[in-house]
Amino acid sequence: MAPIKEDNLTAVLYGINDIRLEQRPIPVPGDNDVLLRMESVGICGSDVHYLTRGEIGPFVVKQPMIIGHEASGTVAKIGKNVKHLKPGDRVAIEPGVPCRICSFCKEGRYNLCPDVIFCATPPVHGNLGRYYVHAADFCFKLPDNVSLDEGALLEPLSVGVHGCKRAGITVGSIVLVLGAGPIGLVTMMCAKAFGASKVLITDVFDHRLKLAKELGADYTLQINVDASTDDLAKKVIETLGSEPNVSMDCCGAQQMVQLAMKATKSGGVAVLIGMGQNEVTLPLTSALIREVDIKGIFRYANDYQTALDLVASGKVNVKPLVTHHFKIEETVDAFETAVKSLGNPVKIMIHANPEWKD
Repeated sequence: MAPIKEDNLTAVLYGINDIRLEQRPIPVPGDNDVLLRMESVGICGSDVHYLTRGEIGPFVVKQPMIIGHEASGTVAKIGKNVKHLKPGDRVAIEPGVPCRICSFCKEGRYNLCPDVIFCATPPVHGNLGRYYVHAADFCFKLPDNVSLDEGALLEPLSVGVHGCKRAGITVGSIVLVLGAGPIGLVTMMCAKAFGASKVLITDVFDHRLKLAKELGADYTLQINVDASTDDLAKKVIETLGSEPNVSMDCCGAQQMVQLAMKATKSGGVAVLIGMGQNEVTLPLTSALIREVDIKGIFRYANDYQTALDLVASGKVNVKPLVTHHFKIEETVDAFETAVKSLGNPVKIMIHANPEWKD
C-alpha cells in the first residue's frame, strides 16, 4: 500500500457551471469507517444536472459541494472496529449510508430512509478527491478479477438490479427497456442476466442502440419523438412478437412513460426508473383497466452484492460502458465532455490518484 501523501486534490461544485479543483484536508476515519484512496469515479447524469442547473427537485446546491458518487477506492486506513477490510483492499463504495434504526432500515428498505446520507446530494459532500472517508459496512471488497472501473460501475448497475427485482423479472420474461443511456443499458443487461427471454431497448440515438446490441439486447427500436405512443406501442409489439409483460422506463420522458403503460401486457408491470418532470400526463385508465402494476424505484437497497456477483461471474459485462478516461486534474474537461456529449460519451471515468495511466 502506497504511503498517504499530503495531497487531497478535490473537485468542488460551487454553483451553476462552476466546478473547481482545490486542496482539502485528508479526512480522519471514525471507529467504523475506512479512509480510502480514491481510484475511479464515474460522472452520473445527476452530477451533470447539479452542475448545469444547481438542483434536482428538492435537492439544491446552496453551498460548495464535493461532487461524485459512482466510485471505487483502495483502503488506506481502517477504524478500530473494522474487521472485514484491511489497508490495500480494493473496494466499491455504496454511496448511501442510512440511519440503520428507522422502520425503513429495519424492514430492509433503507433506500427510503429519510435520514440517509448520500454522496453528492446536497448538502452532503461526494467523493471525487484523492482521499475520502466512508462507512466500512457500505464498502464491498472487489475480487481480483474485478477492476476498479468495474467497481465504480456497480453504482449504476445496482439501479438496474433493483429495477429488475422490483419488476419480478425471471426466466421467460419479455421486457421492454425505454432509453439506452447508462441506466437503460445496465437495466437491459440485468434483465438478460435475470433470465428474460426477449429484451427490446429503445432510444433516439442510433449509436446507443448499436452498443445495446453489442451488450446483448435482442431487439432495438429507434424512437421518432414525433410519433404517437399508440403507433410506438404497435411497433414494440410487432418487433417482440407479443406484448412485453415488463416495461421499464429509464429516461423519464413523458412520451416514454406513456409508452411503458400502453405497451405493457395486461396484468404486467411498468417500472419507472428515470426521473423526468415532477408532473406528467399518463394514460392511467388504460393501465388500470388492464391491471398493469405501476412501480417506482429509488436508488437501491441490498443490491450491491448482487451487482458485484453479476460482474465477477461474467454474467454482466460493464467494461464497454466506459468510453472516456480523465485524470482528476482534468475534471473540468471531463464535465465539459459530459455536458456537451463530446464524442458520444456513455460513461466518463475520472481517475483520482496520480499513478493512473491511460
